[in-house]
Amino acid sequence: MNQPTLTHVKLPVKIETIEAMLPHRYPFLLVDRVTELEPGKRIKGYKCVSNNEPFFTGHFPGHPVMPGVLVVEAMAQCGGLLTQLTALENNGGVMPEEEQLFYLVKIDNARFSNMVQPGDCLVMEVELARTIRNMAMYSCKATVDGAVVATCDVLCAAAS
Repeated sequence: MNQPTLTHVKLPVKIETIEAMLPHRYPFLLVDRVTELEPGKRIKGYKCVSNNEPFFTGHFPGHPVMPGVLVVEAMAQCGGLLTQLTALENNGGVMPEEEQLFYLVKIDNARFSNMVQPGDCLVMEVELARTIRNMAMYSCKATVDGAVVATCDVLCAAAS
């Protein structure tokens, strides 16, 4: 697929830029890098899953598995990055001064087909399905080594 020309966003988007665009921090920042972006349409991001993730301590001892809700959260964070990077691209490379928080408000059609374990590289592909007023619906897919591990639709809304 040909990547559209981006004027103000430089790929790959690294962690410093991601931290400037999302309010999440360790241990809840679940996107390490963005390698593909079609502003207003789609994004591809990565989470390198380490054995040092704090959730592995209790989920599950001796058989570490990334909780499915965190896989969904990682996909939702990619959706947030799609919105933020689109705004950056559309606003001449300048982020709006007033930071707007978006919250995950609905998850539909969640399906989990494989486990995510230490050493996996979680690849998240998120498409903007539609926007309605101050809300955005994203269609999400997460894979590891090309195999689908989860899919869902998420709805995020701007804080009022």
